[in-house]
Amino acid sequence: MKLFYHPDQERHAPKTFLVRGQPTPSPEGPVRAELLAGGLATVGLSLTAPTEMDSPTLRSRLAQVHTPRYLAFLETIHERWRELPGASELVSPNVHPCGGGHHYPRHPVGQAGWHLHDMACPVGADSFTGILASAATAQAAAEALLGGHGTTYALCRPPGHHAGPDRAGGFCFLNNSALAATVLREHFSRVAILDVDLHHGNGTQDIFYYRGDVWTGSLHVDPADFYPFFWGGVNEEGMGEGLGANVNLPLPLGSDGLVFHEALDALIHRMEAFRPEAMVVALGLDAHRDDPLAGMALETADFRAIGRRLAKLSLPTVLVQEGGYPTEHLGENLAAFLTGYIGD
Repeated sequence: MKLFYHPDQERHAPKTFLVRGQPTPSPEGPVRAELLAGGLATVGLSLTAPTEMDSPTLRSRLAQVHTPRYLAFLETIHERWRELPGASELVSPNVHPCGGGHHYPRHPVGQAGWHLHDMACPVGADSFTGILASAATAQAAAEALLGGHGTTYALCRPPGHHAGPDRAGGFCFLNNSALAATVLREHFSRVAILDVDLHHGNGTQDIFYYRGDVWTGSLHVDPADFYPFFWGGVNEEGMGEGLGANVNLPLPLGSDGLVFHEALDALIHRMEAFRPEAMVVALGLDAHRDDPLAGMALETADFRAIGRRLAKLSLPTVLVQEGGYPTEHLGENLAAFLTGYIGD
């Protein structure tokens, strides 16, 4: 298995985000990559840096996932924000078009509110470099799969599955799993994205909601009680050509491994009916009982079992890191998943 990580991801390193109105230390920082890489080392796995961090090919593929104005916003907003009188160091919105806006604003404050869906995505001076390096990591893993390397893994942070065509949210700016699927679609006619993160992959769902060539399925805490709150219900099944190609299986808050594994089997059964030729796994490790985002109660052994179950599908697969936040178990959980997947 070939594993990828671009070190420039460290350049996106916000220190805080807003939780229930309080500035709080952000769990989504470079330490995540350090802990995950440490877990890989314990089982003899090492990371390779992509040969390119930016390229016309990457930009072209991102333009298939995100809107041009959103990509331009991410690249330019910090400089434009800092030119405003009294502006903070981090781009952080103070207004949102709740209920939907009627026109796209020209002012940086309005654009920040339009594109930054929540208060978990502050943008610093070097953020875009780190965000782009995360996307380049996902692209490198997908390209390596097409190049004959078998299953590949992309250690991506910031994560991506909450990033939609025109917005950031939940620590996510560019949708790495959707990007990997876009690369795979250049070779395979039907691709599945299987999301096992604690949270619903609302951005991924929005990107492919009207398409029938990329199946999206997600296990997550019921959004009636948990972030992202407004997406992830069982009635969200896709539209137009995508009708039936989007499947959500929301689980009760606090679900344990037994509930999760039963739901995973059901989700895989739905995915197999789509007959995918390749798969992207949006790999969240935040369903662990000690994760600081506290939504499920999986044990480390459960991630090994998830890895074994997904390996049995025998599909060309790109594993893209999504959630999973700093605890003493984070590296162990990744190691458990991969040893289960590889065969322990």
